[in-house]
Amino acid sequence: MKSGLSSLLVNIAALALIASGFFLVLYQWPTPTITPIVAEPETSPAGGGARPTGEAQAAAVNIGTDAPLPLATSTTEQTKATTSAKTVVKKVTVKQPVAQQRPPDNQALRIKNPYSFAPVSFESINAITRPALVNILCTPRGAASLSPISGSGVIIDPRGVILTNAHVAQYVLLSQSSRINLSCVIRTGAPATPRWHAEILYIPPVWVEVHAPEIEMKNPVGTGEHDYALLRITGTVDSTPLPSYFPHLPVDTREAIGFKDDQVLVATYPAEFLAAAAQFNMYPASSVTTIGALMTFATKTVDLISLGGIIEAQGGSSGGAVVNAWGRLIALISTTSEGETTATRDLRAVTLSYINRDLATQTQFDIATTLGGDIVAEALDFNTHTAPRLIDLYVAQLGK
Repeated sequence: MKSGLSSLLVNIAALALIASGFFLVLYQWPTPTITPIVAEPETSPAGGGARPTGEAQAAAVNIGTDAPLPLATSTTEQTKATTSAKTVVKKVTVKQPVAQQRPPDNQALRIKNPYSFAPVSFESINAITRPALVNILCTPRGAASLSPISGSGVIIDPRGVILTNAHVAQYVLLSQSSRINLSCVIRTGAPATPRWHAEILYIPPVWVEVHAPEIEMKNPVGTGEHDYALLRITGTVDSTPLPSYFPHLPVDTREAIGFKDDQVLVATYPAEFLAAAAQFNMYPASSVTTIGALMTFATKTVDLISLGGIIEAQGGSSGGAVVNAWGRLIALISTTSEGETTATRDLRAVTLSYINRDLATQTQFDIATTLGGDIVAEALDFNTHTAPRLIDLYVAQLGK
């Protein structure tokens, strides 16, 4: 009886999507630019089923501002010095502290032989990625100013911890408030089937403080900075017991684990080019592609990667997975450029190394430490002491 009632409610919610319009989450990045780090070709790139050889080494890179890439928060001035081979950009105002193993100036450290085991086929990678991929669907309950939204996420812990974008998770945050008429469900499978309820485990307050005013914008923009969040699965939609073990992807948070020309698998729940009725029948999509540009938020670290125009470069893909040939989650889909078709867009993803560093900066605990603790207590603490203030920021905007 409960299962039948749940199905009826899901169908009613889906009908509401058709009536009210559907907001498919994928932030566009603004123009002009962020600082790209474009690696020179190497003789043995990792990924793509080929085992790299040699020790870890530094690969020379160009750091430029000519490409149409988004601007992060840095205001560091740059000057260009032209050589016969390439254009090199030198930062002239602020010098960042350099770790002992950090390569100098305009170089990114390439990790070679990153694992003690061989890569596998992307057919196998796709088979282990799909069960960990989720669709996050949020719909208004009754009259509301918010539109329904759909985004993606990846389970990264066997207890049911989902990594997604902050611009997706903000709706889960709002659904936790009785003042906001919003309901969220976690769907999985092909087609996507409602399975679980979830709560916020962590969303960066710094991201919410900047982006809360955009909550009702149709086409919000963002660079990907601080754009991540953790959700915790709390129960099933039909009140059956939760599984004791969730399919999940291990993460690799090392710097530059994904490099230019590496092959990766991209998996999301895209829906931009589907009619609203297709929400009854949403399927995941996967593509094998190569990493293009490497980018940074004004540091020498690889914080973003460009993935070019693939089918996943569309609304609904935010929070989707970028997985390497060893089955490790190395980046999270975050933003795309404008374009009439997916082929003309530049899809980009925030690296797990950036998310790990930023999480440690914001909370004093990195991903491993966070997941190594009591996630039930951590979620309770965040939702008791931090979430109410963040929800107030949204309520203030929605009340205008």
